[in-house]
Amino acid sequence: MTRTLIVNARLVNEGRQFDADLRIGEDGRIAEIGAQLAAAPGETVVDAAGRWLLPGMIDDQVHFREPGLTHKGDVATESAAAVAGGLTSFMDMPNTNPPTLNAAALQAKYDMAAGRAWGNYGFYLGASNDNLADIQQLDPKTAPGIKVFMGASTGNMLVDNPETLDAIFRDAPTPIITHCEDTPTIDATMKAYVEKYGDNLTASMHPDIRSREACLKSSQLAVSLARKHGTRLHVLHISTADELALFTPGPIEGKRITAETCIHFLRFDRADYERLGNLIKCNPSIKDASDREALIRALAEDVIDVLATDHAPHTWEEKQKPYAQAPSGLPLVQYALVAALELVHEGRLPIEKIVHKFAHAPALLFNVAERGFLREGYWADLVLVDDTPFTVKREDVLSKCGWSPFEGTTFRSKIGSTWVNGQQVWDGTKLVGTPQGQRLRFDR
Repeated sequence: MTRTLIVNARLVNEGRQFDADLRIGEDGRIAEIGAQLAAAPGETVVDAAGRWLLPGMIDDQVHFREPGLTHKGDVATESAAAVAGGLTSFMDMPNTNPPTLNAAALQAKYDMAAGRAWGNYGFYLGASNDNLADIQQLDPKTAPGIKVFMGASTGNMLVDNPETLDAIFRDAPTPIITHCEDTPTIDATMKAYVEKYGDNLTASMHPDIRSREACLKSSQLAVSLARKHGTRLHVLHISTADELALFTPGPIEGKRITAETCIHFLRFDRADYERLGNLIKCNPSIKDASDREALIRALAEDVIDVLATDHAPHTWEEKQKPYAQAPSGLPLVQYALVAALELVHEGRLPIEKIVHKFAHAPALLFNVAERGFLREGYWADLVLVDDTPFTVKREDVLSKCGWSPFEGTTFRSKIGSTWVNGQQVWDGTKLVGTPQGQRLRFDR
């Protein structure tokens, strides 16, 4: 390990901006934060020249596709794209092949990531109709949470047995995170659309097929179960203004029920289907401009607690299929943070709020040990931001799928450097060094 001193930085941390220097120790942790720190012999000095220095993003929702779906992406490729985007820790979903439904499958994913992940990693245990015993026996230190698909999913991961669902909310030893869409509502709407349009379905119909009604009905059920049992519930990827009434404003530390939204719901809306089609087909669906505006306000007012990606890559060829056959999901990790920073440039959200939603809040929600903040003694997961405009080009995409819904978009900030556990892994133009990701620890 090398020692690094970052000087003349504009640190953004815990609700404030301030000018300071930051020293990374040989152990990969933040050794010192202060004014005019003197460089030690042999120490690498980085002049931030007044640029923002942020804690690395913690993404609580990614699909890195390993095991079983590695033609779309894998832990190595997608974590490389992530650190290029300033995302230094990720929590990966269980709907892989095979699904992560027991302790052995969970450990296999940790073993698979060791030495290959560019960022720090945690893996969720999935819920099904028949793995209640595995959920009850889960060591809460081994997973960020238990993922419950209360909507369509792959394999047997749709939990639609009411007794099982109730027991999961009653007995979960970790936070429950939910995908909330009501499958019967979606199926009925899809049937009606097929009867009316036949094979002429288009992506522009997606927000009506995967409707706001389906989202609200399922989210209401999740919240009611959590209130019944006192469950620590986190509802993922809120996409509608309608659902916001289920959640309360205020600091995340005081909440048992929290909400997340995703970057694509803040940067796209219904009008973009005409231009991008299946490329922005995702579940839940991107909906109206009024929903996008409501979600931004909910972040500002602390009704929504966490901002994430739901990074879910599919190949270009898969996305070119007709609407009904094209899979849902977008590759997002590489450009999520700079897309969020556009809200700062637009005067919609302060940089302190972005840092809280992307780093502090997920660390607090999931009890992530010693990450998510710029604090002495914490791991040096850091992002230096350049206010240098750039345009997203396909040849620069690092995800295995090789495309981005942001192609052609010009962002006003770029990621200048990323450090993971004290080692630089991105220098603004390319990956450097070797994968430095560690298994996340959950302080429970």
